[in-house]
Amino acid sequence: MQPLAFLIHSRSPHDAQIFDQILKELKNRCLIRNGDTLIFDKGYYSYDNYVNGILHHKIVPIIFPKHYFKLKKVLKELNYPLNCFKGSTIKKNVKKLYERLVSEFKLKITNWKRLKHVRGLVEDWNKLTKKTLNMDKIHRYTRLSVTKYVAINALLAALIILQGYNSKEAIQHLSEW
Repeated sequence: MQPLAFLIHSRSPHDAQIFDQILKELKNRCLIRNGDTLIFDKGYYSYDNYVNGILHHKIVPIIFPKHYFKLKKVLKELNYPLNCFKGSTIKKNVKKLYERLVSEFKLKITNWKRLKHVRGLVEDWNKLTKKTLNMDKIHRYTRLSVTKYVAINALLAALIILQGYNSKEAIQHLSEW
């Protein structure tokens, strides 16, 4: 429940388009490691994002699927990375990691409904930052002023969580206050 990073764009791109950019930013800051499971909301939904998360970023991306999601379609796109076929020790390690990521992905994406409470926390978090901290409409005209405003609000949101408002009920109470 801590803000890890924020990205400022001159326009408002769809979440699915900035998936790779966010993961690169988190990797550069050493906030995620190979094999981590990351949970995203439906805005990041794209078959390519599932595949890129596993193959390129080496994470288990749990993006809440839409009603027409087909697991077979994602699994059909998941092939061993080319570096599996280099040397013997590298081959074994890369192959093991890939197989572990795919098996965890299958298990978690088929049981994604168990994680709905996490999605609820994320939605309450967004509601808190948008309504309580007035981030639903940012009336700033320069990139620097937007960056400062968002940075201060991210800091305030982190302080709110550190003060003990980290349960669903507490965040809901704050966001409706």
